[in-house]
Amino acid sequence: MTQQARTAGATILGLGAVALWAVLAALTALAGPIPPFQLAAMTFAIGTCVGFAWAAISGQSLAALRAVPLGQWALGIYGLLAFHVCYFFALQKAPALEASLIIYLWPLLIVLFSGFLPARLGGRRLAWWHIGGAALGFAGTVLILTASGTGSLTIAGSALGYALALAAAVIWASYSVASRLYAAVPSVAVIGSCAATAIGAAALHAATESWRWPADGTAWAAIAGLGLGPVGLAFYLWDEGMKRGEMRMLGVASYATPVISTLVLAGLGLGTATPRLWLAAALIAGGALLASRDVLWPARS
Repeated sequence: MTQQARTAGATILGLGAVALWAVLAALTALAGPIPPFQLAAMTFAIGTCVGFAWAAISGQSLAALRAVPLGQWALGIYGLLAFHVCYFFALQKAPALEASLIIYLWPLLIVLFSGFLPARLGGRRLAWWHIGGAALGFAGTVLILTASGTGSLTIAGSALGYALALAAAVIWASYSVASRLYAAVPSVAVIGSCAATAIGAAALHAATESWRWPADGTAWAAIAGLGLGPVGLAFYLWDEGMKRGEMRMLGVASYATPVISTLVLAGLGLGTATPRLWLAAALIAGGALLASRDVLWPARS
């Protein structure tokens, strides 16, 4: 297999992760008010089991886990545990639709953060369209954060929830871009990151939370769905895509996620997609597209 074919294959796998994440917010909302650390522990335990199936399907040896660098372990725990704690808290402390859109600033942040990578790893200097895209994305975020009809910039909802949503976006973008530094590490290493995250979340749950049983069959199904897909298989697919695929192409494809996520949430009755939210989604997606000008129209950049 040629290098070009391997890159294309890894990019396709990364696109699979993007598709799975479109239902992440909806499944999290359907899981109900489960304490964040508990929810992370439950879903990552399932995600760890998914990893063994991934190793068998992809033909990767579990022996590779013994050679994973310490930096990869630390990065994996940072990206998976810290992101999902912020994510689950954000969706519980702020309206699901608004928090979800803020979290999905991460594709735009990937474009910006990639400027810190060396050129051999896909990095590039920031240009005016990167800054302009960031400004549009910020404008969309302001629309989400501010109440309409008040005549002032009043925070509409939980300030803590929105802050955690923004933190989640920064964490996931930085984790994704930094993964390129460990391109030689096979994606089977994500098994260890998921297991460590499940253990860490369980310890934090025991220290700070009280166990809460899922309310009904829908909540149980949502938790299982999270562990199998958006908090399971998606990580292995994304790891392949970010390490060995077209990182900028995956960033561009990810811009559709907030719109799809909004549609899913609204379709399930978990929020109302108002014109204001659609405008915010359009600004965020438009900003991300502008920031990717050199990917979409390389001849003009």
